[in-house]
Order: sequence, then C-alpha cells, then structure tokens
Amino acid sequence: MSGKRKVRARVLHQKMIAPDIYDMWLSTDLAKTAGAGQFIGVYPKDKAHLLPRPISICEVDREKNALRIVYRIAGAGTAEFATWETGQEAELLGVLGNGFPVDQGQKKKVALMGGGIGIPPMLQLAKQLKAADSEVAIVLGYRDGQLFLKEDLEKHGTVYIATEDGSAGIRGNVLNVMNEEQIKADVIMACGPMPMLRAIKSYAEDEQIEAYISLEERMACGVGACLGCVCKTTHKDAHSHVNNARICTDGPVFDVREVEI
Repeated sequence: MSGKRKVRARVLHQKMIAPDIYDMWLSTDLAKTAGAGQFIGVYPKDKAHLLPRPISICEVDREKNALRIVYRIAGAGTAEFATWETGQEAELLGVLGNGFPVDQGQKKKVALMGGGIGIPPMLQLAKQLKAADSEVAIVLGYRDGQLFLKEDLEKHGTVYIATEDGSAGIRGNVLNVMNEEQIKADVIMACGPMPMLRAIKSYAEDEQIEAYISLEERMACGVGACLGCVCKTTHKDAHSHVNNARICTDGPVFDVREVEI
C-alpha cells in the first residue's frame, strides 16, 4: 500500500446518475498511485462532521491526475458532497486500503461481481484486468432498472445484469446470472452487500474457484486506529494474536478463504 496522506483536491465535475447516486471526478495527484479496490477518505466541509467518509475509487485517469468516485447519499456527509460544484476544493485522505490482486487474474477467465454501490470499484478493476489480457465477465446486481455504470463497464468486458425486480436482465442476483448464463471463471473478484458476499464465498468454495471479495463496512478513521471495522479471520493477527483483521488497512479486499463472514 502506498503512503497515505491528507491532500487538497479540486472538483472537476459531478452529476447524478441514478436516484441518490452521484458521479464525481476529482483532480488530485493521489491518482498516480491509486489502484482497483482501494478507497479514499473524503472530508465534509461542515466541521460538525469531523471524520472523512470512506468512498471506493471507481476509476483512475493517471494522465489527467484525476480520480472518479461514484457514491450513494447515505447521511449528512455524502449529502453535502452531492452539492459540490466544479472548481470547489475538497480535502482527501488517501490512498487507503489494499486493492484487488490484478496479477492473480492476468491472462485468466475472471468473473467480476458487483452489487449495488459495490459496482463502482468494478470499473477500474475491469480496466486493469483487460490491460492484463484477462477474459472478463462482469456480472452486475441492481435493485431495479437504474443501470448506472453499465455502459462504462461494457467497454472492458462482457456485461450481464441481474435485477431484484426483474425490470432488466435476469430476475434475481449475481449468482442466478452465473448459473443461468453458465459463466465459468478461474478467478472471482467481487464487491457488494454482505449477504451477496457470503453467497459468493459459499459458491467459490463449492466450485473450488479462487475468489477475492471487498468488504463494505462502516469506517470511522480509515487508518486502522479505531478498530471500528474489524472482521473475523481464519488466522491470528500477528500483533493482537486474535482472529481479527481491520477492513480499512488489512483489506478491504480479502481472499475468501481468509475471512469468516
């Protein structure tokens, strides 16, 4: 992981792409080191909210020194971010977390599975895997027909859709798509809500497929100090000697065999 630091950034542009879901590009030299599956902490300007909000990196443009984040309004902090306009300054903490092991998918068949607000990290991951000569199947799970980022992702792999209400693609979830479309993979990489990740862990174990999951969790500090985002692991932590890992620093991406969820 690259060294984390607090930096000033500038909003390049922002738009709403689905109800309560916003797409923002930020000018920042954090783009030089950011990778798929990592995240940044974004500080609200309202000092009543002191802690940065952790938001996954959706896309990186190294040439333009820019990062893209796609986030859902979940509280006062993210509601404030949605009001930011082009040219405004932002304060960021980054780059945080350990991302997806792209080298594990190089020149292999890789199934990317994103559910809900776990879809945005799949974009940078798909880009990096395509550059690594991987065959990429991208399975996306939405609540309804608001298929945000679908067209962006179609540039980097074959996209399959599941919706809870059946309004687009296959009715159901990402594993329904895997089964109905008979998608075969050497490696799975996924991000989404915990029930989805539990099902993927079980599926990967049954099918004996290598799998990596990004755990979504509420985080306070984002740097491992507060122990507010701990998950249970199959091995003992070298420092605490307990079966725990901090999602913000040891993750958010884990080999499914290493975590109990």
